[in-house]
Amino acid sequence: MKKTALFDKHKSLGAKIVDFAGFLMPVSYTSVNDEHIHVRNKVGMFDVSHMGEIEISGIDSTKYVNYICSNDILKLKVGKAQYNCILNNNGGIIDDLIVYKLEERKYLLVVNASNLSKDLEWIISNAKGFNCTINDLSNEISLLAIQGPDSETLCKEYTDLDISSLSNYSFFQGKFGGIDNIIISKTGYTGAGGFELYIKNEDVEKIWELLINSKNADLLPIGLAARDTLRIEMGYCLYGNDINEKTNPIQANLNWITKIETKFIGHEAIIDTLNNGTEDKLIGFKFLEKGIPRKGYQLYNIDKKLIGYVTSGTFSPILKIGIGLGYIKDEYLDDKMIFVKIRDNFIKAEITKTPFI
Repeated sequence: MKKTALFDKHKSLGAKIVDFAGFLMPVSYTSVNDEHIHVRNKVGMFDVSHMGEIEISGIDSTKYVNYICSNDILKLKVGKAQYNCILNNNGGIIDDLIVYKLEERKYLLVVNASNLSKDLEWIISNAKGFNCTINDLSNEISLLAIQGPDSETLCKEYTDLDISSLSNYSFFQGKFGGIDNIIISKTGYTGAGGFELYIKNEDVEKIWELLINSKNADLLPIGLAARDTLRIEMGYCLYGNDINEKTNPIQANLNWITKIETKFIGHEAIIDTLNNGTEDKLIGFKFLEKGIPRKGYQLYNIDKKLIGYVTSGTFSPILKIGIGLGYIKDEYLDDKMIFVKIRDNFIKAEITKTPFI
């Protein structure tokens, strides 16, 4: 099992440690509900150093990143980031990721920890004929996510960079907490606002201590369980749950990051999907009765006909109801009411737009 550079910190704080994508990670420190609400109302800090970082640079780097990613990399300027997918030849999602344009010919791809090996293999195997260099920096970089409405007040204490001017999917590179060459970005995965700090492993403990001991904000360490409930409230996809290699971006309502005109790998399959439609699509739903939806639960229509399945579900600490994501067959997308089967009970729910809050 791998450990992040902050593993001992999590243990000393009494975190509950679990296996996550091959890493020993803090799933919670107190209660998931309390941690969730703290991020929504104040500010929390997540250690997400298990994420993978792949750098692509060189003369053909822009051309190559545009070839393997579904979004339009040519629209990406230095200092900007972009949500993306890497697709296989059948249009299935190998991974979803964020691409940072560090320099004119240098990009940082931040990928899911569980997919790092297959992503790297795919990226290297398709690079023939492109003049670029691919480096796996995952073992060198730690990542802290500072999330919540008080995150700006907290982070401004440690940098002279004008982070209040950062728009969504933008970043600065500079000094933070007296340490240089830190990437400070604003992409988020909680919907609560905040920043991400990309820090060298040898420096992350100092930054953690500075932030955790701040007197200007009520910061708490937050585990991955609350990160999951926060992202579900926003309707954000989680790889392995809501998207995988058997789903394509059109099914997952990710048309907005799928630019077929760039002719990325798998674009022919996406064109076919756009022309012929899908069998099912991802929807959001919320319970009208007591209950908590979980991954794998079956979805039924009003006639109790099986029409789909749950991919993510939780009890929303903000809405105080069960909410979830799932796929249902296209012909039932206009239905307003569905049922989630929990054991022998059919729990009434309504299809709703995301985000839930």
